[in-house]
Amino acid sequence: MSTRILHDGRYKEENVSVQEEIDLGVVVRSDLKSTSQCNKAAAAARRIIAMVRRNFKKLDVEDFLLIYKTYLRPRLEFCIQSWSPHLTKDIETLERVQRTATRLIPQFRKLSYEERLRKLGLTTLKERRQRGNMIEVFKLLAGVENIDCNQFFMPATNYYALRGHDKKLVKTRSRLDIRKFFFSQRVVNSWNSLPASVVQASSVNMFKNACDKYLAGGKDA
Repeated sequence: MSTRILHDGRYKEENVSVQEEIDLGVVVRSDLKSTSQCNKAAAAARRIIAMVRRNFKKLDVEDFLLIYKTYLRPRLEFCIQSWSPHLTKDIETLERVQRTATRLIPQFRKLSYEERLRKLGLTTLKERRQRGNMIEVFKLLAGVENIDCNQFFMPATNYYALRGHDKKLVKTRSRLDIRKFFFSQRVVNSWNSLPASVVQASSVNMFKNACDKYLAGGKDA
């Protein structure tokens, strides 16, 4: 719906079909794919990388992390739970930006991407999105977000609760990718696979610590 001003000053409402619309800074497409939003986020981040290159001839690890975490990464993760990419090309679009950014440190340029991440104490953006999803699920189930979690999830019972932890969720069948990759669907398998010692954390910070240890390859926290 759009509004047009007529020649006599009156307003007229018109139905207009568009392929994309920006809502609260997020590009929403009619097919609900995140390609446009990924390109928008990547472009904004690349502009910051270019600015850093122009103004900082030499960067050490401490300065890079400060700039990256304050100005660059937030562009790639703004409202990420609502548009998290699932297409390989979109995932790579975002990852390529971080890969480029980590080469801003002169002594790291000849290292592999994985080695640069290890030395910087960073993970891939895909891994960060998985971690962020788990934290958001914990907040919803724990009531931290002050949102009715039943709007998103259905607690598992009977067979699903026999093994693992008692906070498992039901994953319903999805015919279309639009539903399959929606937040309340895409997080279920990862959440259900977490050990009881992680999901039963008593606070968000304790959950983060336990989840980080588990995702890093450690055993039950």
